[in-house]
Amino acid sequence: QVQLVESGGGLVQPGGSLRLSCAASRSLFTIYVMGWYRQAPGNERELVAAITSSSSRNYADYVKGRFTISRDNAKNTVYLQMNSLEPEDTAVYYCRGDYNGRAYWGQGTQVTVSS
Repeated sequence: QVQLVESGGGLVQPGGSLRLSCAASRSLFTIYVMGWYRQAPGNERELVAAITSSSSRNYADYVKGRFTISRDNAKNTVYLQMNSLEPEDTAVYYCRGDYNGRAYWGQGTQVTVSS
């Protein structure tokens, strides 16, 4: 099993930045892919960015150039650096880890972009 704990959400003004963290309960080298998803009210959960155990990265088109996913293997932590935030980025952000054919989710962290 994998436990994932997100942190770093909050309220930020348009154009601002936030960094989300996702701490995993086991080594990132054992988790095939780690990803950030988000879900806004009334919408389905959608992929934001993902990073594999070999550090291959994938981004949704609407965050390319603004968000960066990274990992610190020593801390078993994945980060999502979010810059140039827009009101449309407001959502609950979830961390996901794919391990042994199963998907594990964190509890989510709220990001609100508003003036």
